Amino acid sequence: MEPNDPFAANYPAPTAARPLLGLTVLVVEDSRYACEAMRLLCLRSGARIRRADCIRSARRHLQVYRPSVVVVDMGLPDGNGADLIEELAQAPSERSVIIATSGDDTLEREAISAGAQGFLSKPITSLAVFQQLVLAALPPERRPSGLRAVIDEQVSPDEIAYHDDINYAAELLDNLPDDKALDYIAQFLEGVARSVEDSLMEKAAKALANKRAAGEATTSEMAQIAGLIQQRLAHKIAI
Repeated sequence: MEPNDPFAANYPAPTAARPLLGLTVLVVEDSRYACEAMRLLCLRSGARIRRADCIRSARRHLQVYRPSVVVVDMGLPDGNGADLIEELAQAPSERSVIIATSGDDTLEREAISAGAQGFLSKPITSLAVFQQLVLAALPPERRPSGLRAVIDEQVSPDEIAYHDDINYAAELLDNLPDDKALDYIAQFLEGVARSVEDSLMEKAAKALANKRAAGEATTSEMAQIAGLIQQRLAHKIAI
C-alpha cells in the first residue's frame, strides 16, 4: 500500500529527463487504446500507472490508496466522469491532482467546473503536452528543479488495443443494449475511432448519436456499426 500523502518526501525525486518520477497516476478510462497511450506517456515520464475502467472500479482503487494524479475520462460506462471529479475535488484531505480527458472539447468547461485542474483532449499522444499539464497542476515541491528539455515526442499505441475496444463494443451490442447503453456505445465508438483515424467508424457512430438525440429510429445505423465491427474483428483474426 502506498503512503497516504501522495507528495511525501520519501518519493523518488523527479529529474529533468523523467519529470514525473515518483508519481502514481490512476487512469479512469474505458478505452484500451486511450489507456495504452497514457501508459506510454507515463512510462516516458517516469510515473507509475494504474487503471480503472469505470467509476465503480476507480472508487475501489481510491479506498486502498491515494494516487498523486487521477486522469478521468468524461464518458464512462457507469456514469459521468464529472461526478467522480467532483467527489475527488471535495475530498476533505489527501487530494490528488485531477485531470479530465475527452474527445469532446465542449466538455472541458464542465470538467473544470467539477474541480478538474486540467483538461486533455483526445487523442492524447504528445509527451510535451501531457508533462506540461501535469507539472503545472503539481505543487512546486513535486516539480523537477532547474531547466528541463521539452521533448515533443508522439506516442503510438499498438493497433491491438483498438481491436480490444472494438471487441468490447461488440460485446455491448450482443447484450441487446437499452437506450442508455446505446448512447454510451455511440460516444465510445466515436471517441476511439477518432483517436485511430478510423473515419468510417467515427462517421457511423456520430450518425447513431445524432439519430438518438433526435429520437429517431436507429436500425440502419446499428446495422452499419455492426458490419464495421465485424470487418475489424475479422481483420484482427487475419493478422
